[in-house]
Amino acid sequence: MKIVFYSPGKNPQPWQDCLADRMPAAELWAWTPECANRQADYAVVWAPPLELFETQTKLKAVFVLGAGADRITMRPEVSRLLNGTAIVRLNDAGMAVQMAEYVCHALFRHAREFAVYAAQQSQQEWKTRPEIDRAEWPVGVMGLGAMGERVARSVASFEYPTFGWSRTSKTLPGVTTFYGQESLDEFLSGVRVLVCVLPLTLATRGILNARTLGRLKSPGYLINVARGAHLVETDLLALLDGGKLAGATLDVFGEEPLPVTHPFWMHPRIDLTPHISAITLREESIRQIAEKIHALEQGKPIEGVVSMDRGY
Repeated sequence: MKIVFYSPGKNPQPWQDCLADRMPAAELWAWTPECANRQADYAVVWAPPLELFETQTKLKAVFVLGAGADRITMRPEVSRLLNGTAIVRLNDAGMAVQMAEYVCHALFRHAREFAVYAAQQSQQEWKTRPEIDRAEWPVGVMGLGAMGERVARSVASFEYPTFGWSRTSKTLPGVTTFYGQESLDEFLSGVRVLVCVLPLTLATRGILNARTLGRLKSPGYLINVARGAHLVETDLLALLDGGKLAGATLDVFGEEPLPVTHPFWMHPRIDLTPHISAITLREESIRQIAEKIHALEQGKPIEGVVSMDRGY
């Protein structure tokens, strides 16, 4: 069995060593243009270049090092080259709990005004802010997959009114759920803090725009931990500067790293982080990938196979 690995910015050796521990009989290597002629049975990748798929013509499956596969599904030229080869995403792999704590932190920081207390500390001011009524802080989670479900359940556990919206019908304890395009406006109009955990597809690109964000209870707040392409950046800036939105916490961006000249860096109502809300955990990810490869080799079904029609 032959496995090729590619992930820009990662040292491939620890990942190869981890794979070798799980699959000692496998032949493993990190993909480079210089080794393009070596043919693999499986690819383990993140943000792979087109050339990888142009040269790897015998793949049985492609494993994506993340919960989303949009770096492949949103590139038609890659889909054509794969020509039906299975694309497999990770099922949580330790990322959901990270994302839930990130979202809850952003929610609490805004709702409880912890940034105000931090500013007061710098001025040696001892002042209390008014207590909050959680009923006035309804939170809406867009996307109720493995990540979104964990986020929604975590928010609900702190007794914030919690709503969820997804493509198909879902039922979650403590969460009022909506589904389908026809219910989107109703969902948005009941929400003050909007959390985006959607997969990126043609249908969801640009879904965070002036119309949708403008429907939030005022003053609304946005937390985006999904993909930068979900957000129309100019619309967000206009809503912030116009007072319709109180602020935003952003972990993902249309261009990463975020250019130093981007207006988000210095905007007083935006908190940003460098795509760290849910970091791929090596040991858990490799364990899951190895188990799925073994299952495929035995002709067994696996979870996480991406539907090219849906994009996730």
